[in-house]
Amino acid sequence: MTSHRPLHLAAEVASGAGPDAARRTLALARTAEAAALDFLTHDDTFAGPGLDALAVLARIAPETRSVGLVPTVTTTHTEPFHVQAAVATLDWVSRGRAGWRIAVSPSGAEARLVGRRPAPPTAELWQEAGEVAEVSRKLWDSWEDDAEIRDVATGRFVDRRKLHHVDFQGATFSVKGPSIVPRPPQGNPVTVVDATRPAARDTAAHHADVALISAASAEEAAALRAELHRGARAHGRDPGQLRVLLSSTVDLDAYEGGAGALAELIAGWHGGGAVDGFHLVPAAGERDLERFTSETVARLRERGLFRTDYEGTTLRDHLGLARPVSQYAKAVASA
Repeated sequence: MTSHRPLHLAAEVASGAGPDAARRTLALARTAEAAALDFLTHDDTFAGPGLDALAVLARIAPETRSVGLVPTVTTTHTEPFHVQAAVATLDWVSRGRAGWRIAVSPSGAEARLVGRRPAPPTAELWQEAGEVAEVSRKLWDSWEDDAEIRDVATGRFVDRRKLHHVDFQGATFSVKGPSIVPRPPQGNPVTVVDATRPAARDTAAHHADVALISAASAEEAAALRAELHRGARAHGRDPGQLRVLLSSTVDLDAYEGGAGALAELIAGWHGGGAVDGFHLVPAAGERDLERFTSETVARLRERGLFRTDYEGTTLRDHLGLARPVSQYAKAVASA
């Protein structure tokens, strides 16, 4: 690629409910993988019927080889310990290609479905979501990378000195730990936060590896990216480890100029530093994803702006993100 700043491309592949939904999702995933997209997302919500996104992508994982798999996971009305274990399991099943897109559930109707508690204000839900992201990282780190010893002669599976209690106390939950799942292949699966709404932006700046934004102009997108970078720095993070992607619903039958114009827009916004990439939400799943991968991505490749094949094996590789060292292993080493 000729650009020193890699372009990142992703797409939504949720295919609704019905007996053949998983089959259709697999077909979309294979289309995304054939185009070497960084990752695919699968939306989920308590607000309507549909298959569980995390379970669907666990089904898709053995049938794909390289594309990242990012289900939406609601942190409201769910148990943080179970959530992190499920995401870690997806990382193992996919051999290091998992992420999760954090979502909250603010409506009273959704709260009544679960019956666990009334829905708190949205700002509190995003604060809680941030705490779920924080404790998930701690639990993923609670097994050091070499904690498993699998010594058949002595019957010892794990070195207990390399398991750590996280002892996390949040505003609405507490977790002792350690996790029940060994440390994921990526160390920490990739955290994605939809920052299109202002209430989610501080959580994205603090915890996200990838933030999704919406903007009507390159200038607006650049301002949002700069805001997220400032927030990341304020939380003691390296803004260079945060990818900001424009998320947009696209109808390539009605879009002015079609797939070619979309390629120009992506190239212009990325080249100007407004965004790190683009997250396509197809208006019509099969049709628009096919046109995006066969026409838009092809034009971007002709300009040397997007990979022709995967250059690594994990989602962190695709995104150019470092594999984090276990915070507990670092603490032991420093002690």
